[in-house]
Amino acid sequence: MTDLTNLPFHLQLLVREYGQSTYLLIQGLKDVEDLTERTKRAGQIVQLMLRLQPALRDLPEVQTRLWNHLHAMAGEEVTLEAPVPLRSLTVRTEKPARVPYPRTAPRLRAYGAGIESLIAKALTLEDAAEREQATVQIGRTMKFLYRQHNKENAKDVTILRHLSELSGGQLRLDPAVVDAEGLFEMAPGRTPAFIVPQPSQQREGRDRREGRDNRGNGFGGKNGKKRKKGRGQEPQQPPQ
Repeated sequence: MTDLTNLPFHLQLLVREYGQSTYLLIQGLKDVEDLTERTKRAGQIVQLMLRLQPALRDLPEVQTRLWNHLHAMAGEEVTLEAPVPLRSLTVRTEKPARVPYPRTAPRLRAYGAGIESLIAKALTLEDAAEREQATVQIGRTMKFLYRQHNKENAKDVTILRHLSELSGGQLRLDPAVVDAEGLFEMAPGRTPAFIVPQPSQQREGRDRREGRDNRGNGFGGKNGKKRKKGRGQEPQQPPQ
């Protein structure tokens, strides 16, 4: 049996996917000197790989995927006249760059680093109207996040102060206009475009839009069922 620990990591994954017996068959292609015969055997192994992984039939360009997997397990030195283009192995063998981990916490924890990224993006907008619209959307999202984090509503002046602080004073709105037009207020049942609504919020918003309410649905009782008259009620007796 093949010792997987001595193989590169990307080959270990392929061997686990198609099995060590298939890997040994592919390694045997090195002993076939005739290019035509080697390609013919490689095509047969590709068909075997497809039988071992029938779920790959639903993927687009499955032949390209299988031939490149075979090419990776066979090695660069094994030439093949494949019916599909074969990619270089350097894409899969090079060590990926290390993803930098954030070392600093957001300046205002209630809003997170996402709001800081949105503010940085808004500062790159040159059109004044577009920047103002982006500022309104960011302020609306900040008010939503503040409510979610602190479990209480924030005044518009508080959001404007935090927005100015995070943007270095570059994103400003007229407090009177914000208050008069309710720019930071959201329509019932809606969440900011930057926030993924939770299932309960989606259900509540859908009920509001469709006008459904258990208390005002026109039916009596807790279960929303009408009370039937006649059979279920005792007839009143005339007074004696």
